[in-house]
Amino acid sequence: MNVKTNDILGTVRYEPLEKAQELCEKLYLAAKNSETRRFHAIYDKVYRMDILNSAWNQVKANKGTKGIDNESISDILMKGEDIVISEIHQNLKERKYRPKQVERVYIPKPDGRMRPLGIPTIRDRIVQTATKHLIEPIFEADFIDCSYGFRPNRCAHEALEEIRKTMNAGYTIVLDADIKGFFDNIDHDKLLEFVHRRISDRRILKLIRKWLKCGIMDSGIVKESDMGTPQGGVISPLLANIYLHEFDKFWTQQTRVKGKLVRYADDFVIMFRTEKEAELGLKLIKAKMEELGLELNEDKTKIVDTRGGKEGFDFLGFHHRMTKSWKYKRYYAQKRPGDKSVKSIKTKIRNFLGQRAILNRSIDEVVKEINPVIRGWMNYFRFGNSADKFTQIDRYLHERLALWWSKKHQKSGRRWKSDFTWEKFKECGIQLLSGNVLYWSYYSNA
Repeated sequence: MNVKTNDILGTVRYEPLEKAQELCEKLYLAAKNSETRRFHAIYDKVYRMDILNSAWNQVKANKGTKGIDNESISDILMKGEDIVISEIHQNLKERKYRPKQVERVYIPKPDGRMRPLGIPTIRDRIVQTATKHLIEPIFEADFIDCSYGFRPNRCAHEALEEIRKTMNAGYTIVLDADIKGFFDNIDHDKLLEFVHRRISDRRILKLIRKWLKCGIMDSGIVKESDMGTPQGGVISPLLANIYLHEFDKFWTQQTRVKGKLVRYADDFVIMFRTEKEAELGLKLIKAKMEELGLELNEDKTKIVDTRGGKEGFDFLGFHHRMTKSWKYKRYYAQKRPGDKSVKSIKTKIRNFLGQRAILNRSIDEVVKEINPVIRGWMNYFRFGNSADKFTQIDRYLHERLALWWSKKHQKSGRRWKSDFTWEKFKECGIQLLSGNVLYWSYYSNA
């Protein structure tokens, strides 16, 4: 706790960050104690200086890029953080705040397609973060355990562990579902209706509506946003969870079929004991999605029979499959890095080490730059049955680094058995993946 004691008066003074945290805890407890309570005095807390400063610190720490106003984090630091935060405070207080359009950018997906992201301005991100700080605890009190994505103190590995345990319990018929264009097809009126069930402060509802309706700047052209919420906005994941909470409630409360739901943002799987249950479950899901104005992607939604290791499915980057234990003569759920995930890290390695611009660098400089990429991938995929894939990536990395070494010294071929040997590869300081596999159940209990 960030508490400071006044030695003269003997009184306790709470730091601004703790006051903000204390407020969030009170909102959570109030919502948890009453499922029907609606909160009507939130807006005036959004522009509290401690809330805005906390939001700014988070935005600054994320080191995001600038929006359409061309104002970067560095620009705000040069102008003066206090000045900018005071301007935002005044605009919100006087109800003069108007969000700018989000800038549409595209990033490559592992399958070669492009994923659209919407980048709000830095100032809009500060206001969104402040609002999220306040309303998230209220909705967290309602959210169900089957939801793991973009929630405080929850992560993808918890979802993956739940899948493993459920499959081992006999739920081996898996509905692997994909919502078609989820973020682009969220119905604004429905979303605001769901928010309104907990937030009766019309100023907050208007604020959210402004973000939903502010428009998208795509290649210099402003497009109206009648549906959806842009991926990339600070508050978008929370709004997505609020929207799909209606689906979570429906599934966990229905009694027609028994199936275990695990959802991470707009990706989810449901595990059943029989194919008949899975087929009925699929019909129920389609009906509920239609009610929410959504639909499943028929090409990517399928029922997978994992019994006896027949089939597997990909979820959250891992490939899940029942594998027979030769020791115990039984099938157990295992997960390993999926083919798309392996291809993605190989592409990053190849693209980096294949640049002619890095031929004049030393091996230490090259290793220092590529190690964070390797380490980040390893730290995610180390929780699983990843030993074989880790060995495969080590060999591939050795091959590509040997090829870079040969080109640097104007030689032909890889020469990884004569010049840049395995021993030299291990000694150069590169991050090795082999030997770094952990099991989540052990790690989470440590």
